[in-house]
Amino acid sequence: MAPSTCEQSRAMLSLHQVSPNPEWWNRLEQFSDRLTFQTEGWIKFIAETQHATPVFAEVRDGSSVIGCFHSLTFKRFGCKILASPFPGWATEYMGFNLQPAVPRWLALQPLEHFAFRELGCMYFEVADRLFTMDDGLRAGLEPRISSSYETDLNRPEMQIFQAMKAPCRTCIRKAQRCGVVIEEAAADEAFITEYYDQLTEVFQRQGLLPTYSLQTLRKFVQHLYPSGNLVLFRARNDEGKCIATGIYHGVNKFAQLWGNASLRDYLFLRPNEALHWHALRYWKARGAEWFDWGGDGSYKAKYASRKVDVIRFSKSRVPFLSKLRDQAKKAYVQQYRWRSWWRNSTARTLISFNGRG
Repeated sequence: MAPSTCEQSRAMLSLHQVSPNPEWWNRLEQFSDRLTFQTEGWIKFIAETQHATPVFAEVRDGSSVIGCFHSLTFKRFGCKILASPFPGWATEYMGFNLQPAVPRWLALQPLEHFAFRELGCMYFEVADRLFTMDDGLRAGLEPRISSSYETDLNRPEMQIFQAMKAPCRTCIRKAQRCGVVIEEAAADEAFITEYYDQLTEVFQRQGLLPTYSLQTLRKFVQHLYPSGNLVLFRARNDEGKCIATGIYHGVNKFAQLWGNASLRDYLFLRPNEALHWHALRYWKARGAEWFDWGGDGSYKAKYASRKVDVIRFSKSRVPFLSKLRDQAKKAYVQQYRWRSWWRNSTARTLISFNGRG
């Protein structure tokens, strides 16, 4: 029996590791499914902050290049891991850039051989915004599902506003009445420290520490801002004081909130809602069709958004590695909460001691 067209295509697709140069990066601009997470600056940021090594591959159908694959390798528990991306990298998706007619599941087929045989990895994990559950099943991979929220920007601006929850619209109008002004900020140390100080206050309200350091934030801005894919916004009250900040990024049809912080004493002015509404209009005007709010959180539904699945596929050469990965994630969360408790407990002790002095 002659093989089907899909079977022929499956046999022909392969991944070939490449060393990127400026011409290679320029060619990638042709892919309409390209995200900020797949740009040179973002991958350099991850490599530097996670001590990981970038790995790039072309997806080939015979001798024709029909896509590319972005990933990084690192070692954990003595095992080499291929991640595209990995939890804790503040990176929602990575995966593939493919020509429109190429199914994701066909591109996934050669990934196991590439990761295990060519790179010598023991485990790999990949998240792609266009994955479906069927893609992983056909490729024999283990799925993990988390969620995010996306706002459809394909509608007229007023329709987006009207689709928001009534309390959210009220907050945006209140910010305008109270003289809250949104301005684009420069990528300088003043904004970086301003944002991080506000972020620290936000986490302290919950008895926690920020999940990333000030130095990590500096590196993020350093690598992303020059590309033009990153925008920094500041909200000021009617006296000119900065009361909230926001960091957003976008490429092609997809934009995302990366971080937002504000001062508690000025929340009654609703600067966060004003910031996000400004960001939605900013990215819509630049051609974005979807705005992602990043991670779970039902409060994000008020911005005319819908809940979406974030699908990760993985595979390990030995069964226990998959379980070890999940245990390591739980251990990280527990350690983070313990560090937050210890820091806050120590601070309270010092305050009490100084007060007695």
